[in-house]
Amino acid sequence: MTSRLLLLFLILLPSAPAFALEPSEILIIANSDVPASVEIARKYSELRKTPQQNILALNLGPDPQDEIDRAGYNARIANPVRTSLNKPEFRGKIRCLLTTWGVPLTIAAHDTAKENVAEIAALEKHLAAASEDPNSPRAAPLLRSRIDRLKGKETNASVDSELSMLLFDDYDLYRWQPNALKDRPDSDGQTLMVCRLDGPTPEIAKALIEKAIAAERRGLDGTAYIDSGHSQQKEENPVFARYDRSLADLALLIKFRTDLPVEHESTPALFQPGSCPQAALYCGWYSVRQYIDAFDFAPGAIGYHIASFEAQQLRDPRSTRWCPAMLAHGITATLGPVDEPYLDSFPLPNDFFLALFNGRPLVEAFYHTKPFNSWQLVLIGDPLYTPFPKH
Repeated sequence: MTSRLLLLFLILLPSAPAFALEPSEILIIANSDVPASVEIARKYSELRKTPQQNILALNLGPDPQDEIDRAGYNARIANPVRTSLNKPEFRGKIRCLLTTWGVPLTIAAHDTAKENVAEIAALEKHLAAASEDPNSPRAAPLLRSRIDRLKGKETNASVDSELSMLLFDDYDLYRWQPNALKDRPDSDGQTLMVCRLDGPTPEIAKALIEKAIAAERRGLDGTAYIDSGHSQQKEENPVFARYDRSLADLALLIKFRTDLPVEHESTPALFQPGSCPQAALYCGWYSVRQYIDAFDFAPGAIGYHIASFEAQQLRDPRSTRWCPAMLAHGITATLGPVDEPYLDSFPLPNDFFLALFNGRPLVEAFYHTKPFNSWQLVLIGDPLYTPFPKH
């Protein structure tokens, strides 16, 4: 079966039954020291009918910080949230956490080099020898990985992605953990879905709720813009080829599953400034840290750009990273990494949008298609936003 015939089969295949997320299953996390954070939490509770008791206000300081260290994360965020989830009124009933403007975005790497000085020194000697030994090609990478672990490298993560693992026992902080919800029709009972109402200003963060609800009532209207064909490595790297093919398949998927017209840019060029009016959906690559002002986003627009670092500077109105720039230009939901995530940590575009077309709310579409937790991605928008209600 060709890849296009397989895609057509998947398009027509009925989606698995699932229990959609309910407002009462969301715990909203706010910074009690930042009035705007609490206001956003209350606004969400009011508009989405989430019980007021589902707002957890944490003392995180009056000056909102993008980053928190590992000890601070454990003491000021993870432990209080875990305690709340174990209360009788919440135990086993919360499936989603919603962080708000004012809650830290990232967790700094946990520097453990001083704790492992002797072992690191010994391993570095072995690494020097292994690097010069052509008969042991695998020894050097394994040694380098072990040294990185001992130093605490790549133990940084987004706060939201780490919160997904809150109900798990101790796990390795080096790089990522598999997302147990991926490809599942329902909850696994442990993994928490996490979403964020955030952006360059509190007003932008708050507006994400209102725009999502309005789009649900009115229907998402506009054009879908898909940008493939940009990776210079796709001919030699199967992962790059897979994501580029997924973008091309997404263009076909939209034609079959929605009434939206599709503009597919499949050449090495990018969509140019001002070339994408009434953008309802967007997915593409590859312009790292440099947003291209091509889009006039329609109310309720959803989209993401596949590139590293694009959720950094999320609260900077002047940032050229894709997430803050798209939010500043009116997008309603997006996702991106707070650091280098490696390409295969992104949800495949056709999988993510197919989940939306099947009637999944935003946060479920994300968690049932993204590969990893305890890593770099964040999802920004209303977790209950359901732009394509199931018929």
